[in-house]
Amino acid sequence: MKNSNWNRQELILAFNLYCKITFSKINANYQPVKDLAEIIGRSSNALAMKLANFARLDPALRNRNIKGMSHGGHGEELIWKEFNSDWDNLAFESESILAKYTGVNVEDLEHIRIDDLPKEGRERDAIVKIRVNQSFFRRIVLVSYNGRCCITGISNPGLLIASHIKPWAIDTLNRVNPSNGLCLNALHDRAFDQGLLTITPDYKILLSEVLLSECKNSDEYFRPYANKSIILPTRFFPNKDFLQYHYETCFIK
Repeated sequence: MKNSNWNRQELILAFNLYCKITFSKINANYQPVKDLAEIIGRSSNALAMKLANFARLDPALRNRNIKGMSHGGHGEELIWKEFNSDWDNLAFESESILAKYTGVNVEDLEHIRIDDLPKEGRERDAIVKIRVNQSFFRRIVLVSYNGRCCITGISNPGLLIASHIKPWAIDTLNRVNPSNGLCLNALHDRAFDQGLLTITPDYKILLSEVLLSECKNSDEYFRPYANKSIILPTRFFPNKDFLQYHYETCFIK
């Protein structure tokens, strides 16, 4: 019989899944829940309850008056704090543990391209970690925004980008932090990256006068969204300090 106490690796895997599915999918009959439960040797009901325990710690859900289980263990709190203090390492660790439990390499698990990498060594390992974390970041951001651009509502996955608020090269500690992410379509992602639009800490869309004056199609593709509120995610709200940084440092006023 499985020990009733969850070990650290099991809790990490549960939180990994929590990040990848919406709150409404937390139930014992949802296939990803059943699949992970089988992998770790737990019942689907036990895993669903553990996911609901994580939900009770989620401030974005509390803001929407959605509550998980009213009581939970200390273990979930520790894992929640670990991830939120070190997304870069914990994201990769969680994917590596999942790969080990499923008997595959982490790059195969995430379908990471490796044909351009050295066969072994520190350089290869570092690049694999970056690519795995990029894949994780994209999944969690798109799930948080229900697969929709937060400006336009476009929902075609091929057109969506998990955009960094504070640039990848600038803030290495928050590269994988989902609160440093926005789900944008490719056009508005490019404009955001170039500082031609920004999102204020109160989640309003601001357009640069440079964009409005120089873009021939601004009336069609940009101006309709000026000063409108973004579509907020269901979890991992954009960090207001990161948004302030983008407004002050990146936005072309």
